[in-house]
Amino acid sequence: MRIALGLEYDGRGFCGWQSQSSGCGIQDKLEIALARMAGHAVRVIAAGRTDTGVHALGQVVHFDSVTVRPISAWVRGVNAYLPDGVRVIWAQEVDESFHARFDAYRRSYQYWLINRPVAPSIMLGKAGWFHQPLDVQQMRHAMTYLQGEHDFSAFRAAECQAKSPIRHLYLADLKQAGENLLFEFSGNAFLHHQVRNMVGALIYIGKGSYRPEFIQKLLLSRDRTQAPPTFSADGLYLCNVEYDPKWRLPKSENKLSMLL
Repeated sequence: MRIALGLEYDGRGFCGWQSQSSGCGIQDKLEIALARMAGHAVRVIAAGRTDTGVHALGQVVHFDSVTVRPISAWVRGVNAYLPDGVRVIWAQEVDESFHARFDAYRRSYQYWLINRPVAPSIMLGKAGWFHQPLDVQQMRHAMTYLQGEHDFSAFRAAECQAKSPIRHLYLADLKQAGENLLFEFSGNAFLHHQVRNMVGALIYIGKGSYRPEFIQKLLLSRDRTQAPPTFSADGLYLCNVEYDPKWRLPKSENKLSMLL
């Protein structure tokens, strides 16, 4: 039997999604909890790996089990064994051909940035921060160059293991509510550190170091060394992973919208 799960988690206190020998990955914690519920070892596959400090509102995973449980047990029962900061939101039995990673056709991220002179305290670790004033209109102009299909090598981490740097970005948007900036990105898939690298470049444009056309130059260069540094993971959220309706997974619109 194959089960799909929807997860949310606070990335602080974990060393990212992927399992580690030290057991500090979110995957490690989930597999331990699932094994206690299933009565046998469980291996989970995620729609995408998130880095240390990155949060999720709508991560999707799947696993196989020979143990028959009420579907609600894979939510409430598993949550009883999970540490604070990780929760199963929904569970759904799926066909055994379903694959959480390969069947996903769209992924959406948001980045919450607080733009003010003083660093936040209440939202420490939950939002990024930049101290200098930012020109939001210039940043929005720059984001138009990111949309569409491109070679995103200039926004790709050196350790990225993706076979191709070609990605299609359906949406690149920026909303503002006072000192709060909310970046939104939606694409077929993302490279390692791609969103954080795009945010970093946009911030350099916002503070006046470059014109908006700098984004186009970076894309054409395909050279990571020409781009600004990778920005903090603190404000990054994996919000949604979308699948064909044939899989009959629960529909969710997980977004940070309380600010706007």
